[in-house]
Amino acid sequence: MNEERQIQDEDLMDVAQDPEQAHRLRKALKVLADNPNVGGKLQEMAKEVLSGRLGMKEAIETPGYMDALGDRLNKIRRAAEDQTMAEREESRAKFAEWQKKQEEEDDRERAERDGPSLNLVTGPRRGSGRGHR
Repeated sequence: MNEERQIQDEDLMDVAQDPEQAHRLRKALKVLADNPNVGGKLQEMAKEVLSGRLGMKEAIETPGYMDALGDRLNKIRRAAEDQTMAEREESRAKFAEWQKKQEEEDDRERAERDGPSLNLVTGPRRGSGRGHR
């Protein structure tokens, strides 16, 4: 999949409320597409959207894809309900650690994306070259 063209954050602005949400959505789609444990329709949908072969709006309107998402969410909910108190505490701790790492990564990516570039290419300066007559 790495050899295929991939959409950019901007390509998701038809469903995202702002550039940050589009960025998070694209990252989530990439996780779904790259995780071998996802499989099935959900992974297929993520790969189709990331490649640009399917728009996110189309994916949302495709019953098979939304059914797959609903099924996955139900499995996650059932697994959470079946956890013991000790397992819940362990999950919370792992999630807090994961969330902190994600926030640090997001901050780094945001700084790279929004920060000044050292490789600016500009046109000729005004007034350079020929002088006034």
